[in-house]
Amino acid sequence: MELQEVYERLTQVMQDVFDDDDLIATPELTAADVDGWDSLKHIRLVLSVEKAFHISFSAAEVGNLKTVGDLAQLIRKKT
Repeated sequence: MELQEVYERLTQVMQDVFDDDDLIATPELTAADVDGWDSLKHIRLVLSVEKAFHISFSAAEVGNLKTVGDLAQLIRKKT
């Protein structure tokens, strides 16, 4: 899967999870940049991403994510 396609699908998932149609997934985006991105939304985001991309993450993989770019690279590696 091309990285651009990952970002497009990730944007859709994030807009749904955070209920924000203006939210765009970018490589440098972090939880601190998104209103309402707390621990519960983080879990919902991870589960939604796993479902949308038909993949699964280990706890260690999720724990190492710092940016949306990290998440996109991990998705690309698993698809």
